[in-house]
Amino acid sequence: MSTSFVNKVVVITGAGLGMGRLLAIGAAQRGARVAIWDIDAVNGESVRAEVGDQARFYQVDVTDKEAVKKAADQVAADFGRVDIIINNAGVVSGRPLSELTDEQIERTLGVNTLSLFWVTRAFLPYLRKRSRAKIVTTASAAGLIAPASMTDYSASKFAAVGFMDALRAELTRDHKENGAADISTLTVTPYYISTGMFDGVTTKFPALLPILSPEYAVKRILRFIECDRQRLMMPRFIVLTALAKLSPPIVSDHVLNFLGLNHAMDNFQGRQGKVEK
Repeated sequence: MSTSFVNKVVVITGAGLGMGRLLAIGAAQRGARVAIWDIDAVNGESVRAEVGDQARFYQVDVTDKEAVKKAADQVAADFGRVDIIINNAGVVSGRPLSELTDEQIERTLGVNTLSLFWVTRAFLPYLRKRSRAKIVTTASAAGLIAPASMTDYSASKFAAVGFMDALRAELTRDHKENGAADISTLTVTPYYISTGMFDGVTTKFPALLPILSPEYAVKRILRFIECDRQRLMMPRFIVLTALAKLSPPIVSDHVLNFLGLNHAMDNFQGRQGKVEK
C-alpha cells in the first residue's frame, strides 16, 4: 500500500530551517498542503513564502503543551483535516555531561522528547478522523548508539525511538482489534546531516558513515512516507553499527572507538540550542 501526498495536509515541526524547510517544500511539490511550525517567525514566514499558497505558518514552541494544543486545533480548523504529522524539531548541545547546564539538558529533552508527546497527542483526534494517516518522527542514529559528548542528545533520541515503537504497537492494536483508523508510523534514524546543526563533526570512515546531505535525507524520508515504510536508517551501515549494541559493552565500546564515533563531536561548532533539524 502506498501513500500519496496529493491533497494531504502535512504538519511539520521545526520547519523554518534545514531539513524541516526541505520537507515542507518537498511535500508541497508532491501536492500536499503544509502547516509550517517553527518557533522563529522570520524563518517560518520565509519558508511559507517559498512554498506559496499551499502553506500556512504557525509560530509554536513545541515544548509548551498548551500552545501546541491550541495550534493543533487551529491547523485543523484552517485546513479542515490533518493527514500526516512530521515531528522534526530538534536541538543539540554537543558537550560532555560535566559541561552541560541544567537549562541545556531540560531544553534538549523538552524539544527532542517531550514535544513528541504534546504534538502527537494534540493531533491524534484529527488523525483518527481519517481512514489512513501517518506519524513521522526524525530521531537519530544517536538513538541507536550512544557516543561520547551526546548524553542529553542520545538520551532524548533513545526516548524518541522507544516512543515511536510503543506508539506503533498501540496504533496497530487499535486498528486491528478495535477498528480504529489506520495510522501508521515512520521512525527516521539518520547519521549526521550537514544542515549546520552539526557543523564541525567529523567521520573517520566516510565511505561507511558519510555525513549526509539534507537533500538526500529529505528525498529518502519523503519516499519512505510514500512507500508506507516504518523505519529508515541512514546510511545502511548504521544497521550494523546498531547491532554492535547487542554485544557486551567491552565489544560495543571497541566498535565505537574503532569507527571514531566517540571523537566525532570533538570539534563540534553547530548551532547549540537552535530548534531545527
